[in-house]
Amino acid sequence: MSDERTRPLRDASVIVARDEEGQVAILTANFPRQGGEYLFLPGGRREDRETAEECARRELSEEAGITADHWRPLGTYAITLDSTARIHLYEARGLTLGPQQLTPTEEDFKLSWWLMPDAIRAAGEGRFLLQAGPLALLLADRVAG
Repeated sequence: MSDERTRPLRDASVIVARDEEGQVAILTANFPRQGGEYLFLPGGRREDRETAEECARRELSEEAGITADHWRPLGTYAITLDSTARIHLYEARGLTLGPQQLTPTEEDFKLSWWLMPDAIRAAGEGRFLLQAGPLALLLADRVAG
């Protein structure tokens, strides 16, 4: 029997999806264990035999209902010092919107569109649940700037 300490972690991908006006797709949901509602970017763990970019494309489509024509890698980083799992950050552009394809554990994910400066300000206020979102936002903003 494996638990969280012995089960190998899988790599993950996180996406900054920017529309034609430069707005960013941001998700919100309630996380009771962490104390409330938080912001986060679309993303998640890789499935078997999936590349990091395939994971990013799938997660963006499922969680946000978005497909993208143009993908730019923003970097790859360790998730924690105690793990070999890595997180792959991407910027997605040339977006097409469709329906979200949420699982039962994701059914309260709400999609909204934020101006980049507002999203970065929210990150600085600690409104993002995971550190990959703010890092991806800052990298995407720097690449565009």
